[in-house]
Amino acid sequence: MGIAEDAQNVKVIGAGQQIVVLGHGFGTDQSVWKHLIPHLLDDYKVILYDNMGAGTTNPDYFDFERYRTLEGFAYDLLAILEELHVDSCVFLGHSVSAMIGALASITRPDLFQKIIMLSPSPRYLNDENYFGGFEQEDLEQLFQAMQSNYKAWCSGFAPLAVGGDMDSVAVQEFSRTLFNMRPDIALSVAQTIFQSDMRNILSFVTVPCHIIQSMKDMAVPVVVSEYLHRNLGGNSIVEVMESDGHLPQLSSPNTVIPVLLKHIKYDIAT
Repeated sequence: MGIAEDAQNVKVIGAGQQIVVLGHGFGTDQSVWKHLIPHLLDDYKVILYDNMGAGTTNPDYFDFERYRTLEGFAYDLLAILEELHVDSCVFLGHSVSAMIGALASITRPDLFQKIIMLSPSPRYLNDENYFGGFEQEDLEQLFQAMQSNYKAWCSGFAPLAVGGDMDSVAVQEFSRTLFNMRPDIALSVAQTIFQSDMRNILSFVTVPCHIIQSMKDMAVPVVVSEYLHRNLGGNSIVEVMESDGHLPQLSSPNTVIPVLLKHIKYDIAT
């Protein structure tokens, strides 16, 4: 097993020829795909991994300098694909992993048949003529809360991010994976993600992109999906689902899983 595979808990499962790679978002790990995976095993070969810094990875391997930008994560993804000798895949990236996949595809467009972006955002901060959903002071408060009492912050952030019912299984599940992260690593990754601005790279993304978004998401306003659609360099389509929250594959699987399967199967007509 290669270094990246070992460090990032890479799993390869399923019986198909076609490869689907699943990348998770902040505060989760590969378990966030548990409702989707059973539907893929017969027809696809599925590659799962954990982003460095996830609670399931060894914190000693986390390099604060490397992961100060999303490029560090994109190089990890390319390293995993190289170690597994993948020459073509469908990449499904949730939240920050959508942008990680986009970055990786600029370096190696040949590896990606298409990128399916679930709850993606190129920038979380509002800017002139751009609505990302957050002001800088919102983010400062968020980082401050993470620093002062990480466990309390997790308990408050999880239901907000998931949306819907406070006591839902999805909230418990997200709280668990969030709380599994080492607090200083969680803070560093959150700062990297929330302060990132990927708008200038979008025109270089030439592979087809499927942008899938919840109707209501505290982290990503719906207008962001339209912004991506207008600014990505290749063909793209948008689907806004009747779901609530930033982790709809956990909180609304009955709505979301059929949508994801449809986008994995179908290509954008050129």
